[in-house]
Amino acid sequence: MKTFIEKHTQKITGTIACFDRLIFKGYLPISWAESMERFIASRGLLIKDFKPFVLKESERLKEHGRAFAEAAGRPYIPLAGRERKEKEARSIAKRDNITEGLICVFTAVEACQSFKMVPGEKRPRLINAQRKCLCLYFYFIDREFGFMHVRVPTWFPFTIQIYLNSHEWLAYKMNQSGIRYTKLENAFLWIDDPRRAQRFANRFVEKQWPRILDRFARKVNPLLSDSLQSMGYYWIIEQAEYATDVMFKDRLTLRPLYQELLRHATLCFGAEDVLTFLGRKLHWAFEGEVGNDYKKRSPGARVKHRMKDNGIKMYDKHGSVLRIETVINRPYEFRVRRRGRRKGQEITGWFPMAKGVANLYRYAEVSQAANTRYLDALAAVDDPGKAQKDLLSLAPSVRRNGRSHRGFNPFSKLDLGLFSAVLRGENTIMGFRNSDIRQQLFPAVQEPVKIRQLASRVSRLLKLLHVRQLIAKIPRSHRWRVTQKGHAILSSIIMLHNDYYQKNLICQQG
Repeated sequence: MKTFIEKHTQKITGTIACFDRLIFKGYLPISWAESMERFIASRGLLIKDFKPFVLKESERLKEHGRAFAEAAGRPYIPLAGRERKEKEARSIAKRDNITEGLICVFTAVEACQSFKMVPGEKRPRLINAQRKCLCLYFYFIDREFGFMHVRVPTWFPFTIQIYLNSHEWLAYKMNQSGIRYTKLENAFLWIDDPRRAQRFANRFVEKQWPRILDRFARKVNPLLSDSLQSMGYYWIIEQAEYATDVMFKDRLTLRPLYQELLRHATLCFGAEDVLTFLGRKLHWAFEGEVGNDYKKRSPGARVKHRMKDNGIKMYDKHGSVLRIETVINRPYEFRVRRRGRRKGQEITGWFPMAKGVANLYRYAEVSQAANTRYLDALAAVDDPGKAQKDLLSLAPSVRRNGRSHRGFNPFSKLDLGLFSAVLRGENTIMGFRNSDIRQQLFPAVQEPVKIRQLASRVSRLLKLLHVRQLIAKIPRSHRWRVTQKGHAILSSIIMLHNDYYQKNLICQQG
């Protein structure tokens, strides 16, 4: 990221990195059929009494929603269709000039995880099942967390969902500290002191999240005060979006550069390459869907690279903010350092990361690292004219230490394959070896004699890149890395080949 910022420093007013959209979910101990059966038995009820009992408790929750809205003087609105709840809530808040407190309560019939009673060998039993029930949406403008909502189904086991946005919380902290800023929706267009603001943003993960989330849960679920008073929610992170925003001076400054960034990300980054920025090195045992997605959106466009349920997005916010955003839905793809068991022994090591809210700090670390690597790769996008002039330096042969080294042909299949191989996204993490490039250029060769011959050939090709300062040796290793100059020149060649050469070839064939 430092390289990208330094390259465009005259156009940028600052950067800010923080969580964007966050969805927490809370599960009670009765979220599984067996535990629900034990809960029913503890109240002196039989399984056949399950439905009358839960209907009664469900009605209490519905009545609480109506009374909660009435006490605050706010509307209680049943929704029949698929209205956009957030848009409607914001409209109501603006119409009624709500700056703090409850905005409204929406109700909607939606699917939720619950139970159903089925016949058993000696008695009926409960099993987990999807069913539809009335769900309550409480929309607030919280003093600290700003615009947010809490969703609670009115049917057991009352799994709660809480949505909030870290940009709202950061605005609150900056207001307290007297930091001036310009904010539009969930993006800061300008911040007077970005470094100080970033220190505040970094503290977001340190908050006592179980206690905070419990406070919101008790507002909307009155059963926690009596029927369920012996229970507490276990909180997980259902979805996390972490955004790194680069704030440009104005729209005219970002617009031409953003078009080049889109072109570069779409044409030069293979999905399997880019998503290794998430810290995953793809290998033969990898299972899952990988892809790229380009989409026009008002007023611009965005590109998304996805791996399974995780991904990285790039888009412009309001024309003057470049946003790189990592989305984590499946945290088990990443690792966290913790206590765990391995080979029968309890050790401290790196284990798959779970959704528990205690791992929020690790979500931030993984996401920020991914965003940084992505921006580092985009640092290759510079003035197109300068990069295209540099292409001319590849064609002539060069002499080093009395030896002549041939030039490159950007339209040669072998040379183009070499450029693509060294630029693979996974190579930005650990660099690459001779064998990595050989396997990319000559994957079908298996005979040991031919492998040795090809290894020597690849060494000569890497030498051609090295004498032109396009790659550099990583000290005390057998690995290479692509230099900044190499990223700029080689990615420009690939972009020109994909964008112009192939387009002209299609036109000639047509």
